[in-house]
Amino acid sequence: MQTIRELDALRNCVGAWQAAGDRIALVPTMGALHAGHMALVTEARRHADRVVTSIFVNPTQFGPNEDLDRYPRREAADAAMLESHGCDLLWAPEVATMYPAGFATNVSVRGVSETLCGAARPGHFDGVATVVAKLFGQVQPDVALFGEKDYQQLAVIRRMARDLDIAVDVVGVPTQREDDGVALSSRNAYLGPDERIAARALPRALGAAADSIAAGDPIAGALLEARRRLSEAGFTPIDYVALVDADTLQDVPVAKGSLRLLAAAWLGRTRLIDNLPLELN
Repeated sequence: MQTIRELDALRNCVGAWQAAGDRIALVPTMGALHAGHMALVTEARRHADRVVTSIFVNPTQFGPNEDLDRYPRREAADAAMLESHGCDLLWAPEVATMYPAGFATNVSVRGVSETLCGAARPGHFDGVATVVAKLFGQVQPDVALFGEKDYQQLAVIRRMARDLDIAVDVVGVPTQREDDGVALSSRNAYLGPDERIAARALPRALGAAADSIAAGDPIAGALLEARRRLSEAGFTPIDYVALVDADTLQDVPVAKGSLRLLAAAWLGRTRLIDNLPLELN
C-alpha cells in the first residue's frame, strides 16, 4: 500500500490507474479506524479494482467547542490496518494541502443538512460537504463508500453529488455494531467503563421504538418513550429522537414508506448517534 500526501503524486497515481482502465473506490475517513471502517474497505473491493482510503481530520466540520484537538490520531496503526484489508493507497494530506492560503469556497447543502445534527451542530455539514467535494475532485473515484451510522452525512453527500452532477456512485454500508449492539464509532474511545455500559441503551431504545411504530403505535408516544429510556440510562442532553423520511430527512406524519429512526444524545462529554431503517407499507 502506498501512502501519498502531495496532490501531484496522487494525481499521477490515479491517472495511471485510470489509463489502465481500473475502477477506483474511495473510502473517506478521519482516521482512528475500527472494524466499521474495514467493512467499508472490504465492500469497496467488491465495487472496484483499486481502493483509496483518505485520512484527514477535517477542521471545518468541528465547531468551536467540539473535539478537534481531542480527536484520536494514530496514522501508523490505521495504515497497518488498511494494508491488511487490501487498501491500495492511503491519501493523507496536510491541512495546508486541503485548505491552502486564500481558500474561499464553501459547499452548503440546504434541506437535508438543516435538521437533526445540522440543527445541533451549525456549519458541520458545510464542512463535510466541502471536504468530500474536494476529495471527489482529487481522487476522481467511480464509487465512494460511507457508513450508514452517520446517516445524515450520507444523505447530504448523496444530495451534493446529485445536485453538482458529480459522476460518483455513493454507496451506503450498513452500521457495524459491537456484540451488545452499540454502533462502532471512533468516539466510543472517549467513553469511560460505566459510560460504555450505559451506551447500550441507545440502540435498545431505538429498537424498542422501531418495534412499537411497526406495530402501529403512535409515533409521538414511541419517540417519547425512547427519550425516557435514554434519560433513565444517563444520556443528557438528548439532542433529538426522530422518525424521518429516509431521503429528505423530514418528519413524517404517518409511519409509511422508507423511513429512518435516528437519535443523538450525550453521555458525559461524548456525543453518540445511531439510527435504524424502517420499511413500512
